[in-house]
Formats: sequence, structure tokens, C-alpha cells
Amino acid sequence: MKGYNGTIFAYGQTGCGKTHTMMGVPEKLDLRGIIPNCFAHIFGAIDSDESDTKYLVRVSYLEIYNEDILDLLIEHKKGTKPEKLQLKQNKEGSAFVKDLKVTIVKSIPEMEEAMNFGTKNRKTAATDMNATSSRSHSIFTIYIETLESTKTGETIKAGKLNLVDLAGSERSSKTGAIGATLQEGIKINLSLSALGNVISALVAGKSQHIPY
Repeated sequence: MKGYNGTIFAYGQTGCGKTHTMMGVPEKLDLRGIIPNCFAHIFGAIDSDESDTKYLVRVSYLEIYNEDILDLLIEHKKGTKPEKLQLKQNKEGSAFVKDLKVTIVKSIPEMEEAMNFGTKNRKTAATDMNATSSRSHSIFTIYIETLESTKTGETIKAGKLNLVDLAGSERSSKTGAIGATLQEGIKINLSLSALGNVISALVAGKSQHIPY
């Protein structure tokens, strides 16, 4: 809300409760997860703001499936493969996904509608450890821009919050995965290892190369 970027994610093996931690039971107030609570916090802050500040809230939703980036907010016809998106870097050094759909939302229901639409498009499969195992990592991003009038002019702030549902690490001997599901598990473990290396490098200090 003050122009900073942030990310929240749960990390762990398949079936340990990551999706439940992030989503919970949205329709029950005391069982809501991190994501629906974020929705309530953001629009609660906007609705209670009595100043002349103007807000623009937008969302995007993507998944990383078998190391490919796919847009979850775009409907795909049956029998057609979704378009693979490219990860790019701008002149300032910030990463962005080219051609990713970003939608304006004006209320919690509209934000939930975008979230539910994208979630239905995610790749899932049954394994011996999880009946609805996520076969991809997903990132639901909320972009918030504010316009505030001051005596010296107008101040614009922009921040974003990444809400990440990671697929769980797997051991094929426990999940019983075979064929395509096994290959998905290999890709999941590969990307989680890469993420772990990034986190380790960040913790080690500024002098170390960050491998992403």
C-alpha cells in the first residue's frame, strides 16, 4: 500500500498443507488462508481511507508448468496448447513476463473471480500422497498504484504483492507417479532446488552471486 514490493509463499513437500495455508476455507472467516485475508486487508485499507488518495488495483495470474510460463487468466480452447510466455528484463533490471494479462479489479468479489477463474485452469493430478496435487507453481500478483495530491504536486506510488502457491517437492517412490506425472515431478523438484539456491545465496550476503 506504501509502494513496496513483497512476496508470500509456502514451501514444503507435496501434501503438507501449502495450498491450505495460502487459501484455507475462504467462505469461513476463521479458516481463511493468507490469500483471502490479503484481499480483505487491501480493500479494507482502501475503503477506510478518508483522504483524497486515488487507488488503482490490478491483478495477474500465471503458472510455471514444466518450466514454461502460462497465463491463467486467458481461456484456451480445448485441444489447443496455451501460448508460452517469455520472461524479460527491462532497462532498470526488473524482471517481467511479456504479454501477461493484467486485469483491473474494483472489489474483493472481482479479485476473487479472477483468482477462481485462474485456479480452474491450473494443472493438477492425483498421486498416492495428494488427490489434487498441484503440477505447477502459480503466482497471483496484486498491483497497487496510488495517486496522492500534495501542496507541491502529485505523488504516485506503485507496489505489488506476489502470492505464490508452490507445487510440493516429491519422491516418486512415495507418490507413485509414472509417465507424464513423473516428468512433472522431476521439473517441480528441479525448480524448487533452484529456488532453494537463490534463497541460500540471499541469506549468505551481498557479496555472493544470486543464481537467478
